[in-house]
Amino acid sequence: QVQLVESGGGLVQAGGSLRLSCSVSGRTLSDYRMGWFRQAPGKEREFVAALTRVGFMTYYADSVKGRFTISRDNAKNTVYLQMDNLKPEDTAVYYCAARLRGSYWSPQNRNTYDSWGQGTQVTVSS
Repeated sequence: QVQLVESGGGLVQAGGSLRLSCSVSGRTLSDYRMGWFRQAPGKEREFVAALTRVGFMTYYADSVKGRFTISRDNAKNTVYLQMDNLKPEDTAVYYCAARLRGSYWSPQNRNTYDSWGQGTQVTVSS
């Protein structure tokens, strides 16, 4: 079973940047399609970004397109989410998720992910 640990969250002013990291252990990262989701208080967990096993294909929610960038370094077993021009509505707990190769995967659908991290809080002040 793969373990996911997020880091890099914090408090930032609107217009600022943060880079989240998701450290993967227990299995080879290149075996997994990876995604980032977020959940704000009182709201459902929503898709943010995802990418394929070697990063050839990336997917983004419309709300973050052009501001966020997902990437991966399989040699370091780490997935990143670079977040620029942050807005107060980006405030949420951010979760890293993984889907093993060979299984059906819909990047935007949280129900098609096998494993989840514990999350990291991102707070954007206005």
